[in-house]
Amino acid sequence: MSVLVARKKKKPKVVRRWERLPGRNTFCCDGRIMMARQKGIFYLTLFLILGTCALFFAFECRYLAVQLSPAIPVFAAVLFLFAMATLLRTSFSDPGVIPRALPDEAAFIEMEIEATNGTVPQGQRPPPRIKNFQINNQIVKLKYCYTCKIFRPPRASHCSICDNCVERFDHHCPWVGNCVGKRNYRYFYLFILSLSLLTIYIFTFNIVYVALKSLKIGFLNTLKETPGTVLEVLICFFTLWSVVGLTGFHTFLVALNQTTNEDIKGSWTGKNRVQNPYSHGNIVKNCCEVLCGPLPPSVLDRRGILQQEESTAQEETCTRGSSAQEPTAAQGPGGQEEESNAQQDGSLPHPSAVPVPSLSNAEMPEEKQLTTGELPAPSQDAGQAEH
Repeated sequence: MSVLVARKKKKPKVVRRWERLPGRNTFCCDGRIMMARQKGIFYLTLFLILGTCALFFAFECRYLAVQLSPAIPVFAAVLFLFAMATLLRTSFSDPGVIPRALPDEAAFIEMEIEATNGTVPQGQRPPPRIKNFQINNQIVKLKYCYTCKIFRPPRASHCSICDNCVERFDHHCPWVGNCVGKRNYRYFYLFILSLSLLTIYIFTFNIVYVALKSLKIGFLNTLKETPGTVLEVLICFFTLWSVVGLTGFHTFLVALNQTTNEDIKGSWTGKNRVQNPYSHGNIVKNCCEVLCGPLPPSVLDRRGILQQEESTAQEETCTRGSSAQEPTAAQGPGGQEEESNAQQDGSLPHPSAVPVPSLSNAEMPEEKQLTTGELPAPSQDAGQAEH
């Protein structure tokens, strides 16, 4: 009996990677579900969708199915299920978070930067921590993330709410309770598209329901007898403009193969008229790449088991990340990272240090790193391509 007790005591506790991941995220179902910590507005989204659809199915659908067609509630149910499925898929998935550099990897990158830039005299501004890449004959800059200790890949950015670098960062959406990035953007777009159709559908048939009832008992009596319908009409009316407008905006971005973050910063529409190197120049090709291209696997391995050494390194990374401070504005462009209202600032580690999801051939067909000896410093026009 004592031997069995001793064996139980010696058995190490299984620690999975999601328990030691830095950043401000919450995990459920043993790491299978990943969300931001701020989920209050996400619950409001669920309440509005579920509440409005419940009222519609409980009152109007039965009357409309008898008076007009039984297909009305069926089509409404299909739209509702599709909208809920895409919402949950967007909210509960990894948007494309890039792992932070471990202490040894961060030290290696620091040594590489010092070897490249040399020793900076005291009192002088350090040179900017950037790397130049050429994509479709256009130079873009990879900036260094002082939080994650990595060089972020093209189109990646650091979300200040989730405190993670996200690949092909679009924006942080509080309505879905998660960042929107490379791995969940298509589901986000399908969600707002289906939600727009569902809102229009419910709003239209609510008007039809009121019109049919008014022919029998009058308009005022109909409003008195159906307060739930009045509530649905008000919710749909005020929701319609924002949701449909958002869907139209993202349809425009998909057609141009552009992100919200790039649109806000004016990366490809500035005064220098720098062309988008990721666009194929064809709406159909851009839509196919964004919405139908292969999804890269998550590089976090959230449910992987951590060894004792890895667990210690992850804890050190979390401690360093939380205590690290960004360079102040007094340091100038040599040390300051950009941040926009869309929560950016991400990075990419050295390829030999930290595994980074590879970019698709469609995104970077002619990607190569440029050294100082190969090309002169990029001009101001090329500088607008930075993220």
